[in-house]
Amino acid sequence: MTLQSKRSPSPNSPDKAQSSNSIPSTQPHSDRDFVQKLFASIAKRYDLANHLLSGGMDFWWRKNLASVVAGLRPQTVLDLATGSGDIALTLAKYCPDAKIYAADFCHPMLLQAAAKGVQDLTTADGLNLPFADETFDVVTIAFGLRNMTSRSRGLREMRRVLKPGGHLLVLDFSIPGPPFNGIYRFYLHNILPWIAGIVTREKSAYCYLGESIETFPQGERMREKMMACGFSSATATPLTLGIVTLYTAARDLPGSGLPPFN
Repeated sequence: MTLQSKRSPSPNSPDKAQSSNSIPSTQPHSDRDFVQKLFASIAKRYDLANHLLSGGMDFWWRKNLASVVAGLRPQTVLDLATGSGDIALTLAKYCPDAKIYAADFCHPMLLQAAAKGVQDLTTADGLNLPFADETFDVVTIAFGLRNMTSRSRGLREMRRVLKPGGHLLVLDFSIPGPPFNGIYRFYLHNILPWIAGIVTREKSAYCYLGESIETFPQGERMREKMMACGFSSATATPLTLGIVTLYTAARDLPGSGLPPFN
């Protein structure tokens, strides 16, 4: 296992973020330091909260993403915003012949990934990736694009490090349509933060989660954003009644498509 940091520690580095657990109840996604501090504060209980709050559906979501990646037969894959490394570990199982790289800008989260055996870890900002142009066959990002200070810049960085003909897969939360949207919003803004507060002792972090989901572009809007950032063949596949959506796109392959979703 290698754990690399591409930037020197600073007063706002992830290591410094570990020293405080005080998080404001509301913040825009544009506050990078806030997001970094948030994930540092919940890193040790992040997995437990995910499994509990999703009712175990997070395992299924990861497996479905990994099955699509496996169908592409990549040699190199970058899992961006890898967090505690669950996507990277699932990709390694589904793509045993591929080299899996994992990157995140929150060092405490990467320490959790390293403890679980994730290989080739890099501390890196998704808006300024420390990788050469046209490096990877596939880039994945699960529940991370939503937190970037500039989603368009993040998408362009992902396109930059993809090889021509490479593929991007984005997995993120969305709001289901009627008749489930009202029930889901009540859960998202009332029940989920309460449960998460008990599990992680950081209820405010999960108040932010609901706010960020509400403002994240979904469906056709997300497809259009991906196309505007230079991707082609963008698709959107809702999962679990639309609570999560899997987006796929290609670099420089007009008219081509990805394998059908299984």
